[in-house]
Amino acid sequence: MSPIYQVEAEEEGERLDRFLARRTGLSRSQVQKAVSGGYVETQEREARPSLRLRRGQEVKVTVPPPVPSTLLPEAIPLKIVYEDGDLVVVDKPAGLCVHPAPGHTSGTLVNALLFRYPELSLMASPRPGIVHRLDMDTSGLIMIARREPARLFLSQELKARRVNKRYLVLVRGRVVPEQGIIEAPLGRNPGNRKKMAVVPGGREARTSYRVLRHMEGFSLVEASPETGRTHQIRVHFASLGHPVVGDRLYGAKSPLFERQFLHACYLGFRHPREGRWLEFTSPLPPDLEEGLKALSLKDSSAKIARL
Repeated sequence: MSPIYQVEAEEEGERLDRFLARRTGLSRSQVQKAVSGGYVETQEREARPSLRLRRGQEVKVTVPPPVPSTLLPEAIPLKIVYEDGDLVVVDKPAGLCVHPAPGHTSGTLVNALLFRYPELSLMASPRPGIVHRLDMDTSGLIMIARREPARLFLSQELKARRVNKRYLVLVRGRVVPEQGIIEAPLGRNPGNRKKMAVVPGGREARTSYRVLRHMEGFSLVEASPETGRTHQIRVHFASLGHPVVGDRLYGAKSPLFERQFLHACYLGFRHPREGRWLEFTSPLPPDLEEGLKALSLKDSSAKIARL
């Protein structure tokens, strides 16, 4: 299959890579790789990403054969909150890795998605459909793109900070002030490359929060990461001396919780094709709810319901 795109009058003078990115729905880096790989022809002119196009010029794109993938579909049950032809919202359980990684080569969310949505196998990516991540032991809402244009749109919305994500977090200690913003750059921990840390010169990271309830020795917090750095919420609160309860990497294990108390409870974003605003919520899963009850937070359900 070799589609041909003709340059319209209003597109004259546009760069080849920008022209194809808009027409095909591919990213500019993908277009540039296609050009350098010899998959793009522009008649008499040599194809290069910076080539300025003229009116009426034809650009032929030869779609390369799909790269063989070791990803296999697996019949893993999923809790689907929303789905249409463009995207899916999944309520991910704790313990499910989002995509294959060292030590988790199968049994991931990606494997489950490939089984339910076979068209994802057409995406030339080792993480087909994945727009953002949740840590393996973090539960809650995650959005998945079923089409490449949707993935590109949602990725751009995340980059522009137009996606609203909220998490319920139980941390140690009394968080003061009760509402604020944590701004601290994050990068790899120089002493342990498996961990992240607040480091000078790290990537910008910003988390807003509000305390929902104080209790002796703990604070229940709603946190909204404005950036999407690895382990951001966990590292930010640990850096303040308030590690997430049950977080063995940045805090300590808890007798009441078998995993970190971190749940993606709210997700809001624009639909990639229709433009309408979508909102989804997820209640606390039973393991976290039972732990809260053990901490005598019997009135927490009313507060959580108002999020």
